[in-house]
Amino acid sequence: MNSFLAAIAFLTRFPVGRVATFDTADVARSAGWFPLIGVLLGTIYSLAALLLKTYLPLGVVAVLLVVLDVIVTGALHFDGLADTADGFGGGKSREDVLRIMRDHSIGSYGGTALALLVAMKVVAYSALLDRPYWFRALVVVPVLGRWSILLLIRALPYARHTASVIQAIGRGALVLGTITTVAVLFAVGRLAWVPLFAVAAVTAAFGLYCRHRIAGITGDVLGANLQLCESAALLAFLWAGKP
Repeated sequence: MNSFLAAIAFLTRFPVGRVATFDTADVARSAGWFPLIGVLLGTIYSLAALLLKTYLPLGVVAVLLVVLDVIVTGALHFDGLADTADGFGGGKSREDVLRIMRDHSIGSYGGTALALLVAMKVVAYSALLDRPYWFRALVVVPVLGRWSILLLIRALPYARHTASVIQAIGRGALVLGTITTVAVLFAVGRLAWVPLFAVAAVTAAFGLYCRHRIAGITGDVLGANLQLCESAALLAFLWAGKP
């Protein structure tokens, strides 16, 4: 139970720290629950859309879903995308990339990446909310995004010389996270398997790029991959469910 609460504390802004305390070991043990946290987030987003879409235009609801995602997660993975874009865009060497990614200010690459991501998600949500399977899709997308984190953690080493909780996350986290993800996909139906393959492909391609540029991963890279994978999953749902 403590590891599950640690996963909530790590990936969201829910104040579970008031009822339990966590250390880095708890966070490492919690990684297997990441896709289940995705179920929690996806359910929240779906219920919010259910309440709003009857009264507001779908485009407005789509914007509010992105805003809700930012609030609930503390923009954790948005920040990772911006830092990664700045690092990969502005860095010439491995050391340059890692140094720039450590800088919390957002440059032109990071700002452009965030703008494109938000635009992509708003348009995709708006289109998806008009499909009959939108509720199931909104639940699945955050699950696949957080599952992709586990894939990269097991596929690549940590790129920095300093210690990180990422290094303590074991193979069992991927096994548990994959079981959870597959169970959710079976519950949703065969439409969800196309986004799964899209997420796996994006993670593989981005992982190869990260290995080439910085010989591994960082926390920012994981956040960036999550955002790329959620966008890919949204597009895959639209493509697979096209009438």
